[in-house]
Amino acid sequence: MSSNPPEAMLNILTRSSSLSDWLRMLPAIGGEILIDKPLHWTSYDVIRFIRPLLPAYKIGHTGTLDPLATGLLILCVGKATKFVSFFQQLPKEYEAVIKLGATTATDDREAPEEIHAVVDHIDRKQLEDVLQRFVGKILQVPPAYSAIKQGGKRSYRRVRRGEKVELDPREVEIYAIDILDITPPLVHLRVRCGKGVYIRALARDIGSAMGTGGYLYQLRRTAIGPYRVAMALSPEELAQQVGKKAQVTSE
Repeated sequence: MSSNPPEAMLNILTRSSSLSDWLRMLPAIGGEILIDKPLHWTSYDVIRFIRPLLPAYKIGHTGTLDPLATGLLILCVGKATKFVSFFQQLPKEYEAVIKLGATTATDDREAPEEIHAVVDHIDRKQLEDVLQRFVGKILQVPPAYSAIKQGGKRSYRRVRRGEKVELDPREVEIYAIDILDITPPLVHLRVRCGKGVYIRALARDIGSAMGTGGYLYQLRRTAIGPYRVAMALSPEELAQQVGKKAQVTSE
């Protein structure tokens, strides 16, 4: 079957949809769940939390979020796991806060700051000019602390062992970058992009282009294709709904 499902083949559980209807369709066509990933959870933590709620079904996610990021994560359940690639190809939207004037080894807040530079001179026009360089198809070097394999080993594992890692640049596409707020040293952006973009790498490269250095201070994925994070359930909300349904069914 094609990895691009017709609308009738999608069985998406959202904040406003019926859990009973979703569960009824689950054995026949599988289903998708929109989850708002909490801070400090890995994408696999979400799967591990939800798997006991749906023990009869395979569950896979359609694109990871780092532990320090929050926001929309789409899970595919049962027969819908064959549609993972379809969701992976959809455009993404993020709200990102970049801290200028400092860098870190991981390009986010996981590692301590390494350098500091003055940022008082930064204004909106200067930032807008720099951001335009990153809109369109660009070459991006992924963060060294990433799960990309090099020589059969995860890059971040090699770096943590003290090995020198140099990853090749990859072509990615950024559709738009909008400035939401500037409060130096923090810059709040909305980024719309295609598959494979590392927002950590984008923050690093914007900081470099500004001449101040920079790293990703905060990240939230707000949309994947037409699906918005406002439509998503938290893991706890899903657990409560499934628990109530199981309680009603057993009575």
